[in-house]
Amino acid sequence: MIKIKNLFLRYTREFYALYDISLDIAEGESVALVGADESGKTSLIRILAKLENKTKGEVFIRDIPIEKLNYKNDLNAGYVPATPVFLEKKSVYENFKYILKTWGLSEKEIESKINQTIIDYSLEKIKDTKIKDLSLEEKYVLSLIRLTFRDLDLLMVDNIFDGMSQPIIEVVIDLIKQIQGKKTTLVVATKDEGIAEKLCKRNIYFKHGQIVDKL
Repeated sequence: MIKIKNLFLRYTREFYALYDISLDIAEGESVALVGADESGKTSLIRILAKLENKTKGEVFIRDIPIEKLNYKNDLNAGYVPATPVFLEKKSVYENFKYILKTWGLSEKEIESKINQTIIDYSLEKIKDTKIKDLSLEEKYVLSLIRLTFRDLDLLMVDNIFDGMSQPIIEVVIDLIKQIQGKKTTLVVATKDEGIAEKLCKRNIYFKHGQIVDKL
């Protein structure tokens, strides 16, 4: 699924966020990028999500160079950033409707899908609440619920667990596992090896922008 060869990301002349990264992630594999803040794990996720341009090296997803990859046409991918992205002044329902409308669903299909999601995830109490009035934890949960609308080939989750309460961590872990199913490739960035162990079958350790054997 993902092949990375001799990848570098340089922010300044002296500072490399990523230094000579090479790794392979197989189709359907679950991988945790584990390391402290500024270790490089988020930078790698952002490159995979096409939010950051590499300085040097090669990145392929399903044999397509990252520069030519089109997430709208080449594969279904989901990305959960550390800062959730919503229409903040719109309600939960309106945000769900907006994303489904962009996919070309009919009004009837949209209403049916949202209503079923509200029932499935017990969102009745917050469906009409504006996003700006929700907690950060609630926004993370909604970011993941929103991704259940599609069958994903690739799910990328940035370091969203810092400061999250244990009950919400368990909810988020369950949602990620549900989204992943049996076929979705999962890449998660986290500082917590315990979370990595619950979500993934392989850990890749990062320190000072490089892959290391252990922390």
